[in-house]
Amino acid sequence: MGGPSAEREVSLSSGRECAAALRVAGYEVTEVDAGPDLCTRLSEIKPDVVFNALHGRWGEDGCVQGLLEWLQIPYTHSGVLASAMAMDKQKTKDVFRAAGLPVVDSILALTTDVRAGHVMAPPYVVKPNNEGSSVGVYIVHDGANAPPQLSADMPDVVMVETYAAGRELTCTVMGDRALTVTDIVTEGWYDYTAKYSTGGSRHVVPADIPEQIFDACKDYALRAHTALGCRGVSRTDFRWDAARGIDGLILLETNTQPGMTPTSLSPEQAAHAGIAFPDLCRWMVEDASCNR
Repeated sequence: MGGPSAEREVSLSSGRECAAALRVAGYEVTEVDAGPDLCTRLSEIKPDVVFNALHGRWGEDGCVQGLLEWLQIPYTHSGVLASAMAMDKQKTKDVFRAAGLPVVDSILALTTDVRAGHVMAPPYVVKPNNEGSSVGVYIVHDGANAPPQLSADMPDVVMVETYAAGRELTCTVMGDRALTVTDIVTEGWYDYTAKYSTGGSRHVVPADIPEQIFDACKDYALRAHTALGCRGVSRTDFRWDAARGIDGLILLETNTQPGMTPTSLSPEQAAHAGIAFPDLCRWMVEDASCNR
């Protein structure tokens, strides 16, 4: 848990909650704040399983998975390749397109070019190609005269994608089962603050949407999970423009390390499916392996 990514605080929260739940489930748990000495710490602890509660870069992009493969310690969630693919938003879209899943147009562009002028006709979205939790996301609205004023800490290359209007939907996959669909209701858009601040968003579980859209979300989430080669638990996010019906449903991305507090989206969906939080964590531990 923890680690050096932009999502460190979220990971610490996930880790604390999962550790508590696993103790309730009967496991002996050691909490490790992942740092440069991680290999040494794991060699000292000699765990039977690593529960990966890291989010963002290094913990969700195949890096720590490669370390765990090298040490031959079974671990939860997706393996090296699926984690690396899903963390790279442009490569994820390539996989989705090949699997016949709907996505919006996007390009990779130099940050200097994005600051200098519109590289795509507005409305569009600018985001890092390999971050999660809506870190560093800029929306350029229709009719905007000036390009976005990106912060100095943005990477040299960013993704620019066509803005997808509509409602924010999400669906968790657990093994080979799509659990349910959540409608995420916010006053603005679902940014970092809306995700992690008290009252920042409201989750409608199950989503009150047409059956066709509900079923399509579950089908697309499972197909995305399979196409990327995910294991354990993943969560796929959507935008749905109701005015366009099924044609208005598009995939945004797949999270291979969804938030894991009891009020996070995936545990909420598991609870709706009758799976208590300690039982969800237990399932993930028992599902752990190498060669994922």
